[in-house]
Amino acid sequence: MEPTATSSPEAEATQAAAKAPESFEVRRPTDGSVIRSVPIDGPDEVRATVARVRAAQKDWERMGVRARAQWLHRWRDWLLDHREEITDVVQEETGKVRGDAMLESIYLEVAINYWTKEGPRFIADEHPKPTLLIGRTKRLRVRYRPYPVVGIISPWNFPLILSAGDAIPALTAGAAVVIKPSEYTPLELMEVLRGWREIGAPDVFAVVNGMAETGGALIDEVDYLGFTGSDRTGRAVMKRAAETLTPVSLELGGKDPAVVLSDADLDRAANAVAFGGFINTGQVCMAIERVYVEEPVYEEFLGKLTAKVRTLRQGQDGRGYGRDQGAITSPEQIEIIERHVEDARTKGARILTGGRRGEGPGDWYEPTVIADADHSMQVMVDETFGPVVGVMKVADEEEAVRMANDTRYGLSASVFASPERAERVAERLEAGAVNVNDALINYFFLEVPMGGWKDSGIGWRHGAPGIRKYCRTETIVTPRFRTAKDEPLWYPYTARRRRLLARVYRAVNARGLRNRLGI
Repeated sequence: MEPTATSSPEAEATQAAAKAPESFEVRRPTDGSVIRSVPIDGPDEVRATVARVRAAQKDWERMGVRARAQWLHRWRDWLLDHREEITDVVQEETGKVRGDAMLESIYLEVAINYWTKEGPRFIADEHPKPTLLIGRTKRLRVRYRPYPVVGIISPWNFPLILSAGDAIPALTAGAAVVIKPSEYTPLELMEVLRGWREIGAPDVFAVVNGMAETGGALIDEVDYLGFTGSDRTGRAVMKRAAETLTPVSLELGGKDPAVVLSDADLDRAANAVAFGGFINTGQVCMAIERVYVEEPVYEEFLGKLTAKVRTLRQGQDGRGYGRDQGAITSPEQIEIIERHVEDARTKGARILTGGRRGEGPGDWYEPTVIADADHSMQVMVDETFGPVVGVMKVADEEEAVRMANDTRYGLSASVFASPERAERVAERLEAGAVNVNDALINYFFLEVPMGGWKDSGIGWRHGAPGIRKYCRTETIVTPRFRTAKDEPLWYPYTARRRRLLARVYRAVNARGLRNRLGI
């Protein structure tokens, strides 16, 4: 027998490239049927796209923030005129119910108004007052200059809010933006990109489609990278970005707690947890996934929560707003949901409602409440990202705080109690945001930063940090008066000049006359 020839690395790479798919299919989560195929943008296409928007970015920055706002306002008007059609696409490729799907387009409209109004103030030049005595002769100016090209890698749970929503402050700041959406949900982003092009806006906003290779190529080419997704993938993104020293912001996973204490309004608490745990069928990084209830009100709260969750209507509703719970967007996610529920069931938890995968085509899972959960169960420690809430009994406020903080995540939290007590507990929780007698509401206020602690990420959305992160800081120092040929700090160093300088700064910095005089 003749020996088998060994292929060269170059030949193997060529063969792999030949076998690589040229497109991927987008499917309806409600029944698994194919909507359409989308071409994959390989590394060459990504490089070309980034180079194209980079060339256009210079004029985009030069036109100034007010002129950029005019383009964004035209885009907003286009979004308003096409809201229903956009929402149709959102529903089709995510499986959302209408009430959840409509939030995507509305958020973009609100965000454009906010960033074009407040953004100019956040990135305006600053003029700090000098502290040093020598600084009194200088004029200080701090500028916020955009990164030329911002890359955004977005997830499938909110395909517009977490993609175009992040692009809006970047565009306002003067950056160009290239987005790689999830391969599960690219169509709605392509739809709003169509709007940007139809209004004739400058070529500073683009989309590239594909899998991990496309995302990796984008990281390599951009000047700043924003990522939203799992902490596991976030670590890989950060590692890749480190190779080019590309700055990143990462909004990662969550396992958000709610604390329900004995003096809470239990009806409000149950309604809030039902909303905060099951909105978007639980596919929210900030969703309430675990609840700690003080013992005296444990059973009563469970009864109210379970009753509320049992009223949630699941299914397809088109434009009719007739359902509350949609399908699970990612086929892989429903496997995680099933695993977490079964783990809790086998370890002694009570399944009060739900607990089953939907029958028939598509990816469905019933809204599920799990009682008597504890931290030995995956449903209380690992991100479920589905319509499942675990509830645990605690002895008192101290145990509630301790268990709520016993997590590697720290995105947001909720506390239900009398106002004063709730505020006290909120200050002890380890999370980027805490809602008092409410759920998820912090995200709706663009005025305040939103971001995670611990493994929930780095960087911030919203508020001044939400636009300044897309900018490089430039400091300009200029003389206030006509300059001399020499400065006191310059060469040559002499004992006389240094002694004089030391006396001057002692007189300025010391407290008390004797200290100032050095006596």
